[in-house]
Amino acid sequence: MVAHLIQFATDHFILVAIFFILLILLLLNEIRRGGQSLSNGQLTALVNADKGVVIDIRPGKEYAAGHIVGALNIPQDKIASRMAELEKHKDKTLIIVDAMGQQSGTVCRDLLKAGYTAAKLSGGVSSWKADNLPLVK
Repeated sequence: MVAHLIQFATDHFILVAIFFILLILLLLNEIRRGGQSLSNGQLTALVNADKGVVIDIRPGKEYAAGHIVGALNIPQDKIASRMAELEKHKDKTLIIVDAMGQQSGTVCRDLLKAGYTAAKLSGGVSSWKADNLPLVK
């Protein structure tokens, strides 16, 4: 199997090269559209400097089970209808947090389009927990 793959790659070098170039361009485009990813340390630094606000987009039940201190809960499906609530935080970076960092890019992109400064927590609440950082219930 691997020998066939290597043979194909050597026989069709140009096709394989084009495939990898397109793959890299697609990944770069997705990263750029979804906003900047922040580490747990970067999130903490922004919030402590009063330059960031954490927006937890998980459903209310998950938020109540444990969330980052000071996080506002606006479920992902209600972001568009509750965008006016974020106006008072327009001068700060809105840090979007979800369960595992998979849906935050979409919300982040929507906020960027609406004129907000937004970023997402890489790995979501699960990375926060993995680093043994505190959650509030």
